[in-house]
Amino acid sequence: MGIIIGIDVGISTTKIVGLRDDIVISPIRIKATDPVTSLYGAFGKYLYDNKIALKDVDHVMLTGVGAGYVNEPIYGLPTSKAEEFIADGLGARYESKQEKMIVVSMGTGTTLVKCDGEDISHIGGIGMGGGTLAGLSRLLLNTDDIKLVANMAERGDLSQVDLQIGDISSIALPNLPMDATASLFGKVKSTVTPEDLALGLICMVLQTIGSAAILSSLGNGIREFVLIGNLSLLPQCNIVYPAMENLYGVHFIIPKYSQFCTAIGAALCYKK
Repeated sequence: MGIIIGIDVGISTTKIVGLRDDIVISPIRIKATDPVTSLYGAFGKYLYDNKIALKDVDHVMLTGVGAGYVNEPIYGLPTSKAEEFIADGLGARYESKQEKMIVVSMGTGTTLVKCDGEDISHIGGIGMGGGTLAGLSRLLLNTDDIKLVANMAERGDLSQVDLQIGDISSIALPNLPMDATASLFGKVKSTVTPEDLALGLICMVLQTIGSAAILSSLGNGIREFVLIGNLSLLPQCNIVYPAMENLYGVHFIIPKYSQFCTAIGAALCYKK
């Protein structure tokens, strides 16, 4: 069998992977000013970098919001479209090896997909994600470079931004440690530094997404959450989510190819 190409087409970013015999081949990510340019740029670079000829490609599977702009075969190859939420579920299941989970797709906003074996369904989402972080960073830090914001945040002090339980109570409350968040951005003063704000912004977005994911699981017994999408690469995930695990008794999983799970799932949809 030849290679199945899975492409997750965003508005300005495209992620592409190849799948041969269920093995992921060198995923890449390309940014451009429009989805069609991003798609063709990513496809051409992917073939060139991996020395793949067009004849080696059996099928191209597209997904993502930008896929709607493409209505013809890619370079004359058989091309189909995969439903994004199904691709999220299949990719996250492939990467995490979990059968029962909620997939938390952390993109411009956040979508929540429940997976229970072969049953994959979209259960909701929130308008909090990378777009929120970029917009607020632009307003408060004069940059929307998320990598720069993340680097700044590593030198920040969250206690200068968030109101914690220890700030409002002299004793620990039931099931709440003293450093648990009582109010996001509830303690900001004029002495706060840009680094503190950067950390506060990132933690606000990540905590809100985590809380929404946990609330979405009430009543279904799921305690495993697989984080995918660009925000899952933020180093602050390694601080925020272990703390939420301890607080709520859940498990957050970030797979190896977390930012490429939707593209991987699109390729897997070909088998379906």
